[in-house]
Amino acid sequence: MNRINLKPILTLLLLANVAINFAQDFSFKNYDWQEKPIMTEIPALYKDSKEVILDRTIKIEIIVTGNTAKQYHLNHEKIFINSDEAIERNNKIYISFGNNENILTNKVRVILKNGNIITLNPEDIKEEVDKERGVKYNYFAVNGLEKGAIIEKLYIIEENPDLKGNTVKMQSEFPISNLSFELIYPKNLIFKTKSYNGLSNPVLNDSLIEGKTKLTLNEQNIAALNDDEKYSNWDVKIKLFRYKLEGNNNNGAKNLYNYKEFATNVHNRINVILDKKQQKSIDDFCATITKSSDEQEQIWNIENRIKKTITLEKFIDSKESLTDVIKSKQANEVDILKLYKAVLKNFKIENHIVFTSSRYKIPFDVDFESYENLNDFLIYFPSIKKYLSPKEIEFRIPLFPKYLGNNYGLFIKEKEFAGVSMAISEVNFIEIPGNDISHDYMDIIVDFTKDISNPFISSKLSFGGYSGLNMQPIKDFYPAEQYQTILKNIAENYTVKTEYKTLNASNDGIENIGKKPFVLDLTFEGKDLIQMAGDKYLFSVGQIIGRQMEFYQENKRVLPVEIDYPHFYTRKIKIILPKNTTIQNLEKFNMDFKTIINNKPEAAFISKYNKENNEIVIENSEYYNIINYPLASFEDYKAVINAAADFNKIVVILSN
Repeated sequence: MNRINLKPILTLLLLANVAINFAQDFSFKNYDWQEKPIMTEIPALYKDSKEVILDRTIKIEIIVTGNTAKQYHLNHEKIFINSDEAIERNNKIYISFGNNENILTNKVRVILKNGNIITLNPEDIKEEVDKERGVKYNYFAVNGLEKGAIIEKLYIIEENPDLKGNTVKMQSEFPISNLSFELIYPKNLIFKTKSYNGLSNPVLNDSLIEGKTKLTLNEQNIAALNDDEKYSNWDVKIKLFRYKLEGNNNNGAKNLYNYKEFATNVHNRINVILDKKQQKSIDDFCATITKSSDEQEQIWNIENRIKKTITLEKFIDSKESLTDVIKSKQANEVDILKLYKAVLKNFKIENHIVFTSSRYKIPFDVDFESYENLNDFLIYFPSIKKYLSPKEIEFRIPLFPKYLGNNYGLFIKEKEFAGVSMAISEVNFIEIPGNDISHDYMDIIVDFTKDISNPFISSKLSFGGYSGLNMQPIKDFYPAEQYQTILKNIAENYTVKTEYKTLNASNDGIENIGKKPFVLDLTFEGKDLIQMAGDKYLFSVGQIIGRQMEFYQENKRVLPVEIDYPHFYTRKIKIILPKNTTIQNLEKFNMDFKTIINNKPEAAFISKYNKENNEIVIENSEYYNIINYPLASFEDYKAVINAAADFNKIVVILSN
């Protein structure tokens, strides 16, 4: 189901005045599939495809009555099934409708090769429970599927209109032979639209339906774009269509749902004037926060106190005052922003509220002013150029959700003019913390001096930034015994699977997030890394840095590379040999792979060794400085990724 419903994070703005003087039924009210379908001829282009969307028809119509607007949404698809994988993928058709949506039509049928039809009715809907997630799903169980069959799906729903901004996906993991999209709306309204990634522009016609404008977009033979390439961002590279209400000719309204209006409403909503009772509550709350002369540490202390004291409940009603928020220890998203603003004001810390979107879903388009760009938020501190995530309980400044970084956002600043506080907004880029913070270190000593067949290995592993964030909160949510088991699992990922002599963690717990790296110190015997070949010892030294991902790309790469965040690895391995022991294959440690972009190395794996007497020191660095790598650089990027896997396979030969 290729439908994205706009659900703004904050209900800050009223529906624009789009009233007209009449109302009517939506134009496709009587739309239905053919009662006796003719078996569709499969285009020669798709005869060998495993699955094809033969036809996809999408209609969205906005109906206005007085000051009330409703939207009707139709989706009609015919899917050609031509493989066992397609049969397995389509034997359950899941039903995904929101609480505020009224299902008017919901039908599924299967047209077999011989022309027979299997029709599924609403009473055929079944329920499935995901016990691990505690979620229930409704679905049609499709029986009798066979290669060469066609699944036909049709639904029509009534829902709230997507006036503030909506995106429709016009491409799939499977080829689409024919696609038809219509947006139908009252003639007096003006919509702004934009097509992405090679999608054609829509055609407007205001003469087909009386009093209505029909915006039409038709595409044929849309190629499949597989969503299986690692380090990519499929959702924003497919053909997309965006639209939003821009104006109303009846009342002269223009530039509806603009950022200036949004910023003003946000500012007025969250910058509350405190009465004496509320101010005392804020003063008392601030008195419990540890003071620091370092601004980042002070912000960290504020964030930590709020997140440990106040529970964010997204769907509860706003409290009447901040006194009630502090007393109840509960807040919704608006309340939590009010609280942060009041506390930060008490500490005289300048801050900007930043609204943005996930770059992995609908990234912020600076050229398309839409509230769909504004469905998540951060707090920015200009003096230290760092961001805070008010919603995520496990994050602490300077870390925030990775999907909100490397993206644009609407920065809302507070300015005073003639004693009146006002909102000033501008669009700026949100930098994600770089590899200066997400830097991992390995310091490993391999000592053969006591037993050449069983070296003693000690490792100190340090994980900074986002790497540490993945591990540090665990301690606060699990009992000690279970936590040790989890530490062992972590160690096995970054060393070898064995029984550890010692295993200790430091800088763990939420108190260290964003401040210190997570550190594991461990020791173990390396006999499992030794194999005998006659009188020689084969030592799988590369395995002590842990399992490394090997990057395979069977088909030609289609999408450019996009990683979560910049990061850096520094590894040092010291091998201590007994006297008179020789070692072979050291040259394998000399590695140099780089990805050069604009004459600058932006990703690299570099390794070298040095031997003095009976000690060998191997040092390597691996880094990824940027998030986006062009498709033209893919092979070089893949070589960097695979270099670590090649290092993992290195075996040296020891002999007395």
